[in-house]
Amino acid sequence: MRAYLLRRGLETSASMVLVAFLLFALVDLMPGDPIDLMLQADPRLTSADVARLKALHGLDRPLAERFLAWLANALRGEFGYSRLYGLPVGEILWPRLLATLLLVGASFLAALVAAFLLGTLAALRPHGLFDRLVNLVAFLSVSVPSFWLALLAILLFAVELDWLPAGGEPAPGAGFGEWARRLALPVAVLTIVGVGLLLRFVRSGLLEALREPCIRTARAKGAGTLRIVRAHALPQALPSLVTVVALQTGGLLSGALVVETVFAWPGMGRLVYDSIMGNDYNLALVAVLAGTAATLLANLAADLLHARLDPRVQLG
Repeated sequence: MRAYLLRRGLETSASMVLVAFLLFALVDLMPGDPIDLMLQADPRLTSADVARLKALHGLDRPLAERFLAWLANALRGEFGYSRLYGLPVGEILWPRLLATLLLVGASFLAALVAAFLLGTLAALRPHGLFDRLVNLVAFLSVSVPSFWLALLAILLFAVELDWLPAGGEPAPGAGFGEWARRLALPVAVLTIVGVGLLLRFVRSGLLEALREPCIRTARAKGAGTLRIVRAHALPQALPSLVTVVALQTGGLLSGALVVETVFAWPGMGRLVYDSIMGNDYNLALVAVLAGTAATLLANLAADLLHARLDPRVQLG
C-alpha cells in the first residue's frame, strides 16, 4: 500500500506540474500582459518605463525560467497577487473554494441519492413503464444544457413565481434559511444536469448484479427484495459505480463554472470567469489548477475505495 501511494503521489505531482506548465504557457499566449494593461490605462508611460517594469517583474525572461520561478514560489505557498482584487491569491481562493464545495457537494449528494433510488426501482422492474420513464429522465438530464436550464429556472421561479432569489451570495451574517434559498436554484440545476449519467450506471450495474447466480440462490432461500438489493446486488455494483462517481468530479466542476456564472454564486467557477475576463493571470492560473488538483485527488480516492470494496483488486 505504501509503495502504491508513493507511486501515485509521484504520478499526481508530475501531472500537476505538467498541467501547471501548460496553463502557464496558455496564459502567456493570451494577448497583453499586466504591463501592457498598465500602459493602456496610463498613456504617459514611456517605452523605457515599460521595459523597466517588465524587467522588474521578470516578464522579459524566457518562459521556462519564469515558470520555474513561479513554481518555486508556489511550493512555498506564494501564488502572487490578484490584479482585480489587489490581494494575495490564496486569500481570495480559499473562501471561493469553500463556496464551490458547498454547492457541488450538495448537488452531488442530491444527485447520488436520486440516482440510487430511481435506478434501484427501475432495475427491479426492467422494461416496464417506470423503467422507461427513468431512461427518459436520464436522457433529458444528459441532453439539457446547464446554462439554458439555469436561465429557465430563473425565469420561472424568480421572475414569474417570485419564490426564490435569482442569484447572488447571502449577506454577511445570514442564517441557514437565507443560504438555503440562495442555494436552492443552483443546486437543483446541477442536480438535474448530473443525475442522468449516475442514474444510467446505477440501473445497469444493478441489472447486471441481479442476474448473478448468487441472487437466484438468495431468492430461492426466501430472501426479500430489500435484503437482496442491500446485501447482495449493491456490493457487487458499487466498485464500478465508484469509478463513475470519480469521473463525474471534473464534469461537476465544469458545470459549476457555468451555473455559478449564471446565478452569480461566489465560487470557483465565477472566479475563473471573472479572472479570465479581467486578465487576472495569477488568479486564473491558480483557480484552474485547483480544479485540476481536485479531479486528480478524486480519482486517487476512487482507486483506493475501489480496492477496499472489491477484494479482487490488488493495488500495485
